[in-house]
Amino acid sequence: MVLKKRLGSLLLLLVGMFSDAIGAFVGINIGTDVSNLPPASDIVAILKANQITHVRLFDADAHMLKALANSGIEVMVGVTNEEVLGIGESPATAAAWVNKNVNSYLPATNITAIAVGSEVLTSIPNAAPVLVPAMNYLHKALVASNLNFQVKVSTPQSMDVIPRPFPPSTATFNSSWNSTIYQLLQFLKNTNSYYMLNAYPYYGYTTGNGIFPIDYALFRPLPSVKQIVDPNTLSHYDSMFDAMVDATYYAIDAFNASGIPIVVTETGWPWLGGANEPDATVDNAENFNNNLIRRVLNDSGPPSQPTIPINTYIYELFNEDKRPGPVSEKNWGIFFTNGTSVYTFRLSTSNRLTGNSSAVFCVAKQNADPAKLKEGLNWACGQGGANCTPIQQGHPCFAPDTYQNHASYAYNDYYQKMRGAGGTCDFDGTATTTTIDPSYGSCTFTGSSNSSTSGGIFSPVAFGPISPQGESAGVTFQASKVKSLLSAAFLALILL
Repeated sequence: MVLKKRLGSLLLLLVGMFSDAIGAFVGINIGTDVSNLPPASDIVAILKANQITHVRLFDADAHMLKALANSGIEVMVGVTNEEVLGIGESPATAAAWVNKNVNSYLPATNITAIAVGSEVLTSIPNAAPVLVPAMNYLHKALVASNLNFQVKVSTPQSMDVIPRPFPPSTATFNSSWNSTIYQLLQFLKNTNSYYMLNAYPYYGYTTGNGIFPIDYALFRPLPSVKQIVDPNTLSHYDSMFDAMVDATYYAIDAFNASGIPIVVTETGWPWLGGANEPDATVDNAENFNNNLIRRVLNDSGPPSQPTIPINTYIYELFNEDKRPGPVSEKNWGIFFTNGTSVYTFRLSTSNRLTGNSSAVFCVAKQNADPAKLKEGLNWACGQGGANCTPIQQGHPCFAPDTYQNHASYAYNDYYQKMRGAGGTCDFDGTATTTTIDPSYGSCTFTGSSNSSTSGGIFSPVAFGPISPQGESAGVTFQASKVKSLLSAAFLALILL
């Protein structure tokens, strides 16, 4: 009995260690109903330049999945609504989908989740009977490939499946979907997956007929006389976002399926609307997303689940100008397609702001010959005199451990130091210049508005998304830290 208690305590300690190390994240959705959509390689450059570590694709676009290889960015791929019916009726179709859209890209592309459809219950209710079978077939295909621990399966649902979300403590799912919801929650619990929620305070506010103040929707402090309180639990809600997430937790709990975490797969605020959409403004969008990021990255949950962070994906990267509907529907993007930001925002807890930059950087070309990259890297770090300490193991720019990443850092450091004396950005045709800042995480490229004259910032690397091994096949910082934690666990077990 004493041994069991000590084992239990150890496991709780380890869970805490992993939770603290990983922390909450803010990712982004990438929609493609865009005129003049940039090449996939340019999109990935924008993601890396702005420290975006998690992305959700609405399909399994081959160009994007290839471009994301060796970036370390965690990827959620999507089964489109049009594919759900076929997959839900055929295990063979599901297996073929997994083989084509997941197996083919791992481990280089860090795929960690499959989102089955998009708001299936409310957008294509006729597919409800096959939704969970589709998820089961996809999961079984992952099991067959020994990928079920790495890649989770879930399905994003809108807040519309909960007819009355306030007060959160009384929220329940629409009873007409009881059978499907029950099967869905059992699947998520049995596979250790998570509930995917699309939660939009913008719609909650604009359709609320003035019931809630706009400050509540924008995460802004409320005066004491306007505090939002659940009358049953007396829990205070500082934002509509938290109330929506908590309402979903209570609805899940009503099915006796507690223990399933929630990931918000879509949220955001449009920055431009029509004449009848006065709340879709740049100021409101900037306020919402900056406050959202600050809220998510404090690593806490809503009142009913304070210790479970609310990992969240912002909707969306670019304005989807080809989408039908009102003006606001086309203007949720936080970037224009040339890589400049619609408004200033902070994607991390650091002081680095994302905005427009006139700096020029020298980086390795996408899909450059690895042998030539190796030669260029060796020259830059040797005869070229570049400071290559930041790309050594244990330093901020080591991960992802690829020739592409390391060459980019070395090329740029050489270029920034020598271009005034005639140094060029060529490196036997493997390099190119860009105005997109390639800095990411704690890795700051020389020439960035946040860089030091020594060519790098040597603060500890954050324990972020798992980076796959790259061409040079070194052990990533991530793997080293996990190994250390596991070693600590093993040592503790020996000492019991």
